[in-house]
Amino acid sequence: MFNKIMVPVDLAHLGALEKALTVAADLSRHYGAALCYIGVTTSQPSAVARTPEEYEVKLRAFAHEHAPDSGHEPTARVYNSHDPVADLDDILVRAIDDVGADLVVMATHLPTHLDAIMPPNGAKIAKHTRASVLLVRNDFSAE
Repeated sequence: MFNKIMVPVDLAHLGALEKALTVAADLSRHYGAALCYIGVTTSQPSAVARTPEEYEVKLRAFAHEHAPDSGHEPTARVYNSHDPVADLDDILVRAIDDVGADLVVMATHLPTHLDAIMPPNGAKIAKHTRASVLLVRNDFSAE
């Protein structure tokens, strides 16, 4: 059913992604689908990496540590942006085409009144791509 699963990953917030990462790994095993982890970073030094190249090294290491054995080598791709928050949706839509993903598994938050002003990333991605989009809510009972 699915051949390539794309998973957006923010290395600075892995704790918030744990449930979505587990779902993506389970689906990858179930369908024998390849996983591609996507990161968006800036050229400016951050707490995660000093350069986009260092961020890519870390994302590739993460991919190899966390991807299940689904018969496919996990891949990782990093996109550079001057403003990752503002550009995230457009970059993820482009990444879907770049990697040939037919499913996107991504973490999301509970709806809030701010969604009227700034719609969640998953809504725009689902609207602007042919890929299926699975939004995984975090386990908020533990917070």
